Amino acid sequence: MAKSMNPRVSTSRRRFLQGLGAGLAALQVVPARVLGGERGPAPSDKVNIACIGAGNRGGDSVRACRGQTIVGLCDVDDKLAAETYRQFPEAKKFRDFRKMLDELDKSIEAVTVGIPDHTHAVAAMDAMRRGKHVYCEKPLAHSIGEVRALMAMARESKVVTQLGNQGHSSDDIRSLCEWVWDGAIGRVTEIHACCDAFPRVYCQIDDLPKLAEKHAVPPTLDYDLWLGPAHFRPYSPLWVPWNWRGWLPFGCGCIGDWICHVVDPSFWALDLGLPATICAEVRNYDPKLHADVYPPGVRITFQFPAKGPRGPVKLVWCDGTERVPRPPMLEEGENPPGTGAVLYGDKGVLMHGSHGAGGVRLIPQERMRAYKRPDRRLARVSGQDHHRDWLNAIVANRQSGSPFAYGGPLTEIALLGVIAIRFPERELKWDAEKMRFTNAEEANAYVAPPYRRGWEL
Repeated sequence: MAKSMNPRVSTSRRRFLQGLGAGLAALQVVPARVLGGERGPAPSDKVNIACIGAGNRGGDSVRACRGQTIVGLCDVDDKLAAETYRQFPEAKKFRDFRKMLDELDKSIEAVTVGIPDHTHAVAAMDAMRRGKHVYCEKPLAHSIGEVRALMAMARESKVVTQLGNQGHSSDDIRSLCEWVWDGAIGRVTEIHACCDAFPRVYCQIDDLPKLAEKHAVPPTLDYDLWLGPAHFRPYSPLWVPWNWRGWLPFGCGCIGDWICHVVDPSFWALDLGLPATICAEVRNYDPKLHADVYPPGVRITFQFPAKGPRGPVKLVWCDGTERVPRPPMLEEGENPPGTGAVLYGDKGVLMHGSHGAGGVRLIPQERMRAYKRPDRRLARVSGQDHHRDWLNAIVANRQSGSPFAYGGPLTEIALLGVIAIRFPERELKWDAEKMRFTNAEEANAYVAPPYRRGWEL
């Protein structure tokens, strides 16, 4: 986590504020993060923001930035965005984010991206090219090629970025890291992570026969803009506006939505990096018949090579109908989390819930009661507020807690899993440096698939 000052970010913000006639306010910055937390920006340090996505999660992101100056709002669905538009009447309204960024370019510093997965990359890239700081909902992108391109642009533009894995700003995730680094469970060799949330959203197999039905595009929706870079297919309420997460041309299924939350603590504590191999088991799923949708149940094994002082680590992800095995040392009557993870070390076991660490504890309770917790090594985020961490980072000229350099590889793990379900029972070997599978050429077609004509990254 970078804490150092970023000269380019500092200079660009001062110039921006000076351009608005802010004068000496441009020189007032928030102190960098310290162990006890940090204060929020002074009123003179409000950030001018344009928000891409104003309904559903996008609307949540807009409201999380309340108190800043919301200059522009953009959504392709007027009906879905109506309540957010009502709450922010001063913001200029747009349907096409490209037009919004063109028109408001000189009046905005930062952009939030809260739209479907398949359009994350084109929006975030456009904003960063213009030198805007970006908060993007998870997963960072819809393909590995997009992830790598966004990471490269974030490095080049030196803007402040944040992936929307909100639990990364929690106290619990920091406690888990500190306990693992303290040796609370010894050398971690295996992780079992899972999510049992929203199975009817993530598995759309039952709706496949309905694709033959024809539907008129609602007058409040610009469907062509909603598709963005995705290849054209006739409009269907099966994926607009809610269930696109379970349709792989647009979303990344359960693993895409949840690895960035559930695996985040292990990813940080163990510096996992990227896996060398991935192997998926699927339940009641035929990759040829069901290619557009996510399986009802998956179990995916990722093998991470040894790195630095730690040895190799096996991560087993399961979702839908599949469950994490019950740890034998867990108290009678208790079960592992439906959404969360269990970390196995050679000296003990650690368990946590969903976002961030979500109630981290050693098991059994006897071990937890006896454990002498170490001193804090990581700064806590004020209010455990993920958007606030990003906003404070912009004002303080530092990087946020979960920048694209961190959230990109975390997202890539999920996307490798999405590819692996198309090749069940096959161990895919991943060359992260060359960004290709070395033993399955057909799998490489999914690493950076082409866009619809008229769209580019």
